[in-house]
Amino acid sequence: MQIEVVRQSDEARPAVRVKICGITRLEDAVAALTAGADYLGFILYPPSPRYVNAERVAALVAEVRVHASTRALFARPAPPLLVGVFVNETPDHVATVLDACRLDLVQLSGDEDVSYVTDPASPLFGRAYKAIRPRTLSEANTQSNYYANITTTMSSRPQLLLDAPHQTLYGGTGETGDWDIATEVARMLPGLMLAGGLTPDNVAMAVAQVRPFAVDVAGGVEIAPGQKDHDKIVTFIRKAKGA
Repeated sequence: MQIEVVRQSDEARPAVRVKICGITRLEDAVAALTAGADYLGFILYPPSPRYVNAERVAALVAEVRVHASTRALFARPAPPLLVGVFVNETPDHVATVLDACRLDLVQLSGDEDVSYVTDPASPLFGRAYKAIRPRTLSEANTQSNYYANITTTMSSRPQLLLDAPHQTLYGGTGETGDWDIATEVARMLPGLMLAGGLTPDNVAMAVAQVRPFAVDVAGGVEIAPGQKDHDKIVTFIRKAKGA
């Protein structure tokens, strides 16, 4: 599969979208949405320090939707989306959790097969995007062509997430990714979400260089794993969208 290069002019490009990931508390979810977050991420991967089980995610999502509806936080032209983050689960299991928890999207952060995302017969087709962690530009190009969800081009949903590589961990390391590689990927993939070591201090520089569709942060806006700093959330979103 070859991805057509689509590069918008600066005038045509909307503000970068922002995902606040690793949500474990209602107050953090509401703070993120109030500050303008476009996505909330809930990590359903037990080894993660930000893990929440499916029952807790379902409860959080229900509470978020009630609180958000009373404050019109989902009444935007492009309402925020709630994302479940999974690692190496079967597509049927992920789809079941997705529906039970009333999540909008799935982020696959493990070694999942490309068919989970690109096969119309997959229960996740049109509802999932893949996270990749390439070490070189060659790997990035190969994996982008392999995993990119071309059904979501320029919609409210990302096509692919590019994270910092790590020997053993599936994201959330706090290590900064290679922005030069990310820049090249973003040139050919208009739906790229950038992750990896982003903070309120560096996100504007990252957005200015890479020009991604969206950015993803977890540890960069935390007091402790799973506990968000609301001031940092506000600053991160302001700087990301202002860039």
